[in-house]
Amino acid sequence: MILQSKYILSYLYLLIPLFLIAGPAIPDIVITLGGLFGIFYILYQKEYESLIKLNLFRISIIFWLSLISISFFSYNKTYSFQDSLIFIRFLLIPFFCFFIFFKDKKLFERLLIVLFFIVVFVSIDTLYQFINYTSKDGFKEDLLGFKSNWYGRLTGPFGDELIPGSYLSKFGLFGFVFLISLKKLENNVVIQSLYLSLIILICYLTGERMAFATFSLSLLLLFIFLDGYRKSIVLSIIIGALLIFLTTYLHPFYNDFNVIESTQYHQGQKIEKFFQCENDTEKICSKIINIQPNFFEVIKNFRSSAYGEIYLLSFKMFLDNPITGIGINNFKYLCNYNELYKNMMVNYECASHPHNIYIQWLAEGGLIVFISFILYLFFLLKFIINNTGDKKYKIISIVIILVMFWPIMSTGSLIKNWFGVTTFFIIGLCMCLSKFKNNY
Repeated sequence: MILQSKYILSYLYLLIPLFLIAGPAIPDIVITLGGLFGIFYILYQKEYESLIKLNLFRISIIFWLSLISISFFSYNKTYSFQDSLIFIRFLLIPFFCFFIFFKDKKLFERLLIVLFFIVVFVSIDTLYQFINYTSKDGFKEDLLGFKSNWYGRLTGPFGDELIPGSYLSKFGLFGFVFLISLKKLENNVVIQSLYLSLIILICYLTGERMAFATFSLSLLLLFIFLDGYRKSIVLSIIIGALLIFLTTYLHPFYNDFNVIESTQYHQGQKIEKFFQCENDTEKICSKIINIQPNFFEVIKNFRSSAYGEIYLLSFKMFLDNPITGIGINNFKYLCNYNELYKNMMVNYECASHPHNIYIQWLAEGGLIVFISFILYLFFLLKFIINNTGDKKYKIISIVIILVMFWPIMSTGSLIKNWFGVTTFFIIGLCMCLSKFKNNY
């Protein structure tokens, strides 16, 4: 019964990348069950000694306890205790992944196959949606029939969520690992380059600037440290840049409008779109549309942009509560109900979180949680570096972790289902990958 349950949960974990497309609910249930079963299985197999000996596991527990401890001093203790206590389900994901996939090499190989084909599918599906475009309606249905409700933004198979670029930037390199782990494709520069260039293109087309920036950063770091695959990386960048140039030159989305107004505010770029009138195709009609602001406008006027106001408010919360913070998941609560903080949001409504991992831990957890988190990252990198896997896989693991936790970028909230599951699942994959050996 125990072994049968392990088998079922292992394959459910293998399908988490697919479940993440459907939304946060299913993967959250899977990782919760996996975490609980993982504890029971480790106790049953008497492997708890090897788990306790891991410094990474110890610091994970310390990090979790730091979240709970600061909850005693939070503004809304119910919010803080609730999210702090159940945060353990995220912290257990990497260890369940490690003890399952590391001990079953074939299962991990199957996971790499799954990731490769899912990444390819998401890329092709999103590209199809990009092609399925009209000036009047914007991007229409993808291959599954999902339509973007955001003019000028791609959602791919994620329904109404603007995350296909984020998904590809996070999981894309695991597909690359699959290619270089195959003996027949290990040195195939063309296949590797086409795969990477496809991700570059889609990340750009989605309009998710951080996804495009982080994946580009990943390739830059791989070019520097992964000397055996520099040809593939350089060629992918060249092909990707060429595809982006041709797409922006030829696709009507980039050429059928006039900019009326451009500001730094959210949806602050006002454009006029032109298209053939429905009743009279010989005439040209137009409509005014508000889209996301120009990147350079945001940078030039960052203080009054959406991110500027959120970050300044977050730092104010931290400075007012430097040791314990305001409490986990208390940002939106204080922003809405505390007059001092509420008045700092001049141009926007309160966000649900600070949109940066490090700023969030400072604001909501103070120095206690922030330092605990930094220690967690330190021991995570140390764990990966000290593992006995092939050098190339260790380098890719380190690059994935460094980019995923790059401090200067906007992010989701780690206490939220989708981002939390995705982040800690990838941590688990990197732990396994750092021990991965031999081509198959």
